[in-house]
Amino acid sequence: MQAFAKAQYMRGSARKMRQVMDLVRGKNVEDALNTLRFTHKKSALQLEKVVRSAVANAQNIHGDKIHDPNELSIVEAFCDDGPMMKRIRPRAMGRAFRVRKRTCHVKIVVATKDN
Repeated sequence: MQAFAKAQYMRGSARKMRQVMDLVRGKNVEDALNTLRFTHKKSALQLEKVVRSAVANAQNIHGDKIHDPNELSIVEAFCDDGPMMKRIRPRAMGRAFRVRKRTCHVKIVVATKDN
């Protein structure tokens, strides 16, 4: 049994999100949430919300078949680049530099261990 959760247009670069995502890919949900809770990065908090959403989706979809959410493990976790917001920052001698505020799209797939 599989369930997934997506979060789109999350502020922060995909490269930084992938660093945290590599820590939890393939782990049990309980271990992954503990790892994310004690990781001191902004993307860890965002990723924790997506993992919790995927677990809640699994319980809603499959109902009584999943009694304990700790039976789930993270099967897939990937992050893609989203659109960039382009802003202008004033610099010396009348120049303007472009500031790119990056976003990313995250998808987490959880499944029971027997799959």
